[in-house]
Amino acid sequence: MSTTPILSARGLVKRYGRVTAMDDCDFDLHPGEIHAVIGDNGAGKSTMIKALSGAIRPDAGEIRLEGKPVSFASPIDARAMGIETVYQTLAMSPALSIADNMFMGREIRKQGVMGRWLRQLDKAEMRRFAREKLSELGLMTIQNIDQAVETLSGGQRQGVAVARAAAFGSRVIILDEPTAALGVKESRKVLDLIARVRDRGVPIILISHNMPHVFELADRIHVHRLGRRLCDLTPGEVSMQDAVALMTGAMTPDEMTSAA
Repeated sequence: MSTTPILSARGLVKRYGRVTAMDDCDFDLHPGEIHAVIGDNGAGKSTMIKALSGAIRPDAGEIRLEGKPVSFASPIDARAMGIETVYQTLAMSPALSIADNMFMGREIRKQGVMGRWLRQLDKAEMRRFAREKLSELGLMTIQNIDQAVETLSGGQRQGVAVARAAAFGSRVIILDEPTAALGVKESRKVLDLIARVRDRGVPIILISHNMPHVFELADRIHVHRLGRRLCDLTPGEVSMQDAVALMTGAMTPDEMTSAA
């Protein structure tokens, strides 16, 4: 694994009035890894993820992408730099087709006069691309690329959202609680899908409260507490019990080190 982070943050601060949501927060994501982010409710992990994805602008601190300082005015800026985020709400339009949802906000227009002046969409190319990306990730249970997203199961919808992120997230993919609303069988399919995306070389930030899923998938675990990074853990070297104890404040990193 490369020692140079593909995405990093140093000293991030975000205040909402008297509430400090991020307090000198650091973060590092290395190429080709799944880096899980865990933290108790109110720890500030969502604020950190929003800063990394362009949804908010920090009051202080620096974000670097492949070693170069970046500043995101909006999620569109982050997307333009290859950072895709799949939120828990999925941000899809249920009434539109799978292909239309894959290209929402970045539709392909026809070549020549029809696209440039009449602004006609190249529906055939969008269908072809959508089918190709779904097939690459093994989502073969979706037979009709033109079916409305509202007709899909929860796991299939999550699969389409992850496939969309993988299709356009050339540098980083951020997944926010990808299995939170799914049953055991559909969660298994989504976990396998996430592993396939990682195997294609795209680094992933995984935010999850499901500790078994975190320990199964993650190469490293970022423990977020009181608005900042408490420590980074390596699954296999620590137990789930210790991770939860660190996350909730029942144990400090020094206490874990001395106990080992």
